[in-house]
Amino acid sequence: MAIIARKYEQKQLENFFGSNVAEFAAVYGRRRVGKTHLIREFFNKKRCIFFRSSGILNGTLKKQLGKFKQEIEDTFYREYKGTKLSSFSSWHDALEALKDAINLFAGKQKVVLFLDEIPWMATPKSGLLEALDYYWNRHWSEDGRVKLIICGSAASWIIDNVLHNTGGLHNRVTLRLRIEPFNMADTKAYLKYKKIHYNNDQILTLYMCIGGIPFYLNFIEKGLPAIQNINNICFNKKGALHDEFDLLFVSLFKKHEIHKDIISFIARKREGVSRSEIESHFNYKGGRLTARLKELEEAAFITAYMPWKKERGLYYKIIDEYSLFYLTWIAPRAENRISNNIDDRYWEVLSSKHAWIAWSGYAFESICFKHVNQIKAALCIPDGSEVSAWRYTTDMGEVSSGAQIDLIFDRPDKIINICDIKYCTSPYVVTKKYASHILSREKIYCSVTGTTKQIFHSLVVSGGLKKSMYSEEIIASYAVLDDLFKD
Repeated sequence: MAIIARKYEQKQLENFFGSNVAEFAAVYGRRRVGKTHLIREFFNKKRCIFFRSSGILNGTLKKQLGKFKQEIEDTFYREYKGTKLSSFSSWHDALEALKDAINLFAGKQKVVLFLDEIPWMATPKSGLLEALDYYWNRHWSEDGRVKLIICGSAASWIIDNVLHNTGGLHNRVTLRLRIEPFNMADTKAYLKYKKIHYNNDQILTLYMCIGGIPFYLNFIEKGLPAIQNINNICFNKKGALHDEFDLLFVSLFKKHEIHKDIISFIARKREGVSRSEIESHFNYKGGRLTARLKELEEAAFITAYMPWKKERGLYYKIIDEYSLFYLTWIAPRAENRISNNIDDRYWEVLSSKHAWIAWSGYAFESICFKHVNQIKAALCIPDGSEVSAWRYTTDMGEVSSGAQIDLIFDRPDKIINICDIKYCTSPYVVTKKYASHILSREKIYCSVTGTTKQIFHSLVVSGGLKKSMYSEEIIASYAVLDDLFKD
């Protein structure tokens, strides 16, 4: 398959491969995001020896070494049919055999060593990192032919054990690539490559449920509307994503039940939950909770943020579309033991109800934060502007007597754009009541923050904006769904 999008990543890999010195890359990102596909397809087109060995989930050291031996044989000894290497008893044996194979067969060719899902390969007390440390520093770091790539979905493992390594691998990584999910423009390009020609509304519906994960998008069936595809792959017992959530966590975290409990708790509140709430609910404290929250964050399931004017105490919210959709809509259905023999219109009916419309506003808001550069361009926000959300509550904790702003652009030209995000399927109407709300909120914001900057009011409206006397008077600029699909 072709590589869709990933222009920045391909440019970085081109520089990585084209250099005349040894290179060491760390590639990581959410599971199913397309890391392996990117590396494999990119280097399969290059004139080089491409060696790839992938870790085995929950595999013993013996199985990991056996797989590695087989890959050496298949890559370097394939022209010598029947050649079998002796079994390896350690990772030092394995990397010694790899070193010998490179010296025997590579000649002047470049050699790409791709260790995929390395966290699975590094079984407890396996000695893999120590062996990799030795062979990189002793044999390969001065060999301009060698390009080493380590890759994993457990991003926190890569960061802690390699990027922040305090031993021989310290400061050895020359390229760090975090592979992100597709944005909506990339998602559209991927679907088009698959001959699925959805309009932007259909793509938004998909994106709110499964995000820009290439593996998930691969299950979209041509000829079916987005709602029916979601019905088939998420709610049918045989659907590809019906139990994906459980599989994700099992493959990423040793204490996966705890991670699932934490993210399920965070999903309960739109604005996110504080660390103190998590501590109180689970009776988790200290370094272990910090580590688990960090693991969820590095795996791109949640994000941490500091509310305005708070000097301490992080809040957490879910940013992975599929996880939020699963916890909100799929999991409750499974827990209630509703029959899995659903008809073709199950999700079509459910998605027309008010609860889905309200939830869509939350999902669309999260998507907008991932496409903030596109929104900035549409609203003509200058570079150097600070982006944030704002929420002010009274001492009683009541937002209703305070104010909440979805998106703020604090510009360097002494202007602040206060921006509301509205999910709507038809042009949004700025009514007299809403105009009054906007002006009242502006007063609260200026009073609380003490800003003297000029305030402009903006909107992000998925269904467009209907002109009215109030929109003409109050709204300075607005962005629509199509703007989020622009480069």
